Amino acid sequence: MNDDQLVQIPSLDIKKLKVISPLGRGAKGVVFLVQNEANNGELLALKAISRASITKKLKKKDSDGNEYKRIVFEQEVLRQCNHPLLPKLRGVLSTDNIVGYAIDYCPGRDLNYLRKKQTEKMFSDDFIRFYAAELVLALEYLHGLGIVYRDLKPENVMIQENGHLMLVDFDLSTKLAPKVFTPSANQSPTAAPKTLNPKNKSMFSNFFKCCYPTVSGTDSVHPAESVNSEPSNSSYDTHSKSNSFVGTEEYVAPEMIQGNGHDYAVDWWCLGIVLYEMLYGTTPFRGINRKETFYRVLSKTPELVGEPTSLRDLIRRLLEKDPTQRISVNEIKGHDFFKGVDWEKVVMISRPPFIPGPLDERCNTDESKVIDIEDFVKGVFKTEDDVIGDVKEENEKESNEKSEVEQTLTNQKNPDDGPKV
Repeated sequence: MNDDQLVQIPSLDIKKLKVISPLGRGAKGVVFLVQNEANNGELLALKAISRASITKKLKKKDSDGNEYKRIVFEQEVLRQCNHPLLPKLRGVLSTDNIVGYAIDYCPGRDLNYLRKKQTEKMFSDDFIRFYAAELVLALEYLHGLGIVYRDLKPENVMIQENGHLMLVDFDLSTKLAPKVFTPSANQSPTAAPKTLNPKNKSMFSNFFKCCYPTVSGTDSVHPAESVNSEPSNSSYDTHSKSNSFVGTEEYVAPEMIQGNGHDYAVDWWCLGIVLYEMLYGTTPFRGINRKETFYRVLSKTPELVGEPTSLRDLIRRLLEKDPTQRISVNEIKGHDFFKGVDWEKVVMISRPPFIPGPLDERCNTDESKVIDIEDFVKGVFKTEDDVIGDVKEENEKESNEKSEVEQTLTNQKNPDDGPKV
């Protein structure tokens, strides 16, 4: 999409935004349910990010200096999106203290919340089929824009008022070279994995450095290396890969841990993890710590307990550790699990499995309780230095008050008798 085609997004007036309730917080911002009084009281989900918090991160030695660039990138992704399963950018906000943006509010909360409301905290196959189909369509659309999502997890999958999904939070997404959609050759579901090139780095060569949070999250896009030049089964021609390490550890793909570069295939791995969690109520590779989780991702086969079904087969093929052998979008849409699905009409279904009410129980409707967006964000992202500074300030205040009291007591003990006669 050309810049000329991008919709002009209005600026939001913070004075016209009435906070109904905080909805949650992430690593960089707080999400509020707000009512935009400047536009007939429409409900929006506002993500507000502290400028002070960004400035402090930029000063850290391990900062990549891209904090503001990522915010701008996320907004640009939202500006480009024109799909019923993806958010629309409804406005941007900028003050001396915060920056942010607003999207449509989803009253059904997230997929993880909905799963936990089920009797056994798991979804039926029919539920999974509907939500999986919508996730496939959303990811396929993003890949067509050249965007790798990279953070697919139930907490980032919201339920809209109409019951359809909405994929949110593009903070960890990246842009690769545009991909041209091409039909993939038919491949047998039981095809044997290709033998890895012995010149490839060891599977565990970058394992330990990925077990610690000091790993850089900076993206670098480059032509695919020769060790990965084998023909790919992906339905998109592979022009470039990203070398960054991002994501939530239980959902991270093996190639991201290995550090040899990754592309769109990481999103299909994440889809496999999400489907597994929807079916079994837990993720397949979770360990007692980050190191063990990554070890399991690289070395363990997912336990698909139960009789063989098309869903379990799809999960198995999505969780193929070799990205060149992982099932592609064409194969996913043609898989037996989706037999009978009309992909053109999925987003038009009028009665999805679950349709939420207009507001959920988190919403504060107490008119007397006023939440100041800037103060709330500042309070959430108070750093240790801020706390120490506040303590020092409070101690100084108490010390001054103590001195004043002591001086008063001294004056009372030694009253001025006035002039002698």
